[in-house]
Amino acid sequence: MKPPAIAAFFATLQAANPQPVTELEYTSVFELLTAVLLSAQATDVGVNKATRKLFPVANTPQQILALGLEGLEHYIKTIGLYRSKAKHLMQTCRILVDKHGGQVPRSREALEALPGVGRKTANVVLNSAFGEPTMAVDTHIFRVGNRTGLAPGKTPYEVEMQLIKRVPTEYLIDAHHWLILHGRYVCQARKPQCWRCGVATYCDFTPKTPAP
Repeated sequence: MKPPAIAAFFATLQAANPQPVTELEYTSVFELLTAVLLSAQATDVGVNKATRKLFPVANTPQQILALGLEGLEHYIKTIGLYRSKAKHLMQTCRILVDKHGGQVPRSREALEALPGVGRKTANVVLNSAFGEPTMAVDTHIFRVGNRTGLAPGKTPYEVEMQLIKRVPTEYLIDAHHWLILHGRYVCQARKPQCWRCGVATYCDFTPKTPAP
């Protein structure tokens, strides 16, 4: 995908969804961090169902710690890998209280030092909570980046670096939201819905899938 096509690609996505946001539900930076940590290998829908019960009871590091491990597991047991996620979240809360005054840090280094928080999770928090132009490359963005020719790469990190380099500056803040939503609902893994894709004109993928 050539630079003029990239600009048109994102202009089209922006016109269709001017203010994209994550589908995870949260009202604070800590709630966002918690939801993203719980979302690994789980759906946003599933995470939201659990956090709608958890957050009214405990939505600060101190309150999560007060629940105890078994108490936390009770609220998130419907989420895949809930035991390990509960353990990581408890450890993260302890670090937030002991080292950061109960606040979520704004630096990548500090975020990635938290148990269960990898580069992708840190990127989501830095972008959605703090407005940093980061690219949280999940399976959807990895697929869209490669399939469209927008940001080819063999690893999520390679795709991330390509996106940072190739996406026009004015679209960087919102780009990862547009790409996730596009991959989730249109440019799907098994059957990309090219016949209803608003950016198919700029995409390198061929052949286009015919309408059913």
